[in-house]
Amino acid sequence: MPDAEIIAVGSELLTPQRLDTNSLYLTDQLNALGVEVVRKTVVGDDRERLVDTIRGAMARSQIVVLTGGLGPTEDDLTRDAVADALGRSLEFSRILCDQLEERFRRFGRKMAEINKRQAYLVSGAEPLANDRGTAPGQWIEQDGVALMLLPGPPSELKPMFERECLPRLEKRLPPQVIRLRQLRCVGIPESDLDQLISPVYKQYPTLATTILAVSGEIHVHLRARSARAEDAEEVVEEAFGRIDALLGDRVYSRNGDSLEKVVGDLLRARHAKLSVAESITGGLLGGRITAVPSASDFFLGGFQTYSNEMKTRLLGVADELIADHSAVSEPVAKAMAAGAKARTGSDYALSLTGYAGPEGAQVGLVFVGLASPEGVEARRVQLPGDRERIRIFSTNTALDLLRRKLAAEISSAA
Repeated sequence: MPDAEIIAVGSELLTPQRLDTNSLYLTDQLNALGVEVVRKTVVGDDRERLVDTIRGAMARSQIVVLTGGLGPTEDDLTRDAVADALGRSLEFSRILCDQLEERFRRFGRKMAEINKRQAYLVSGAEPLANDRGTAPGQWIEQDGVALMLLPGPPSELKPMFERECLPRLEKRLPPQVIRLRQLRCVGIPESDLDQLISPVYKQYPTLATTILAVSGEIHVHLRARSARAEDAEEVVEEAFGRIDALLGDRVYSRNGDSLEKVVGDLLRARHAKLSVAESITGGLLGGRITAVPSASDFFLGGFQTYSNEMKTRLLGVADELIADHSAVSEPVAKAMAAGAKARTGSDYALSLTGYAGPEGAQVGLVFVGLASPEGVEARRVQLPGDRERIRIFSTNTALDLLRRKLAAEISSAA
């Protein structure tokens, strides 16, 4: 079954200021056709390196998509490099040039002479119309390989790919589908998770399994490709069911939903309201919760009580409690959660207090408080990493604590 490679062209993509987002879109589109993207490469504006990259991609894959480098300036080298790689010439198209001049006239401008570079086609290429910009795309076939030359701006690339490339690909591709499932987990290290589930996924030769550590979470992606949808679905669903059973309540999502959305859905199911009190995270937890659409259905608000004075003034945490146990302690975490619940009238309240560092003997020590209709509890965790990582992991711990609480209540009520 055909595989694909994507080559993003442009020295700007090798700097920290620009990201290659086109490859994400193209991967999604190609996967929908059952095509695996097996390699993505970013190449600067160097003709020789680009020629080598194109030849290598053609030797490995049956579909090669190049993005960018089709502009009018001297550093736009994609046309020239493709012609070199294929051993073809560049041919001037009077039709394309006239179309470019007409486009400029419509905007009341005279086309600069340099724009004529965009009217050159690799010999034998089919031009791909660009109704959003001045750079025509090109479709070329050689030695069983289909090459697509697409403009870099996403606003031009996306409509061109959907209108010009998808129909051509659908005609030439054999029947093939990709089926995928994913599980999202918290509360288990990546290595422990792999040790637990690898005996299962290794039993499926046609299954591609990817384990990703993402901001304190672990995402498991399962992919199968086959000429028949039924075969791919059978492999994925069987492996998914077995892995899901092994991971148990560590799995918070089976459809790609975020942890905060899952918690929001559980609160909606309980017709319950939530509030938060934050010290170590300074609003990060509330920010995640309010990123969920219609969060006002279940979220009342929160308190950023970074100082001891604010913990006392806004949440009613007793000065003596802080003096006896310190601001980073289980009693204070409980008092913060109870104070947020009482002052907002919410059904549930989460609190976070801890040491994010970067300095200190207790960096990574965090207490999470949870006030619910059943009472107040707290969890002590020691989190790894730098300041930002500790803060993000803290919000995961808090949200997961509430998730488990709500899921257990819903289960017991059923």
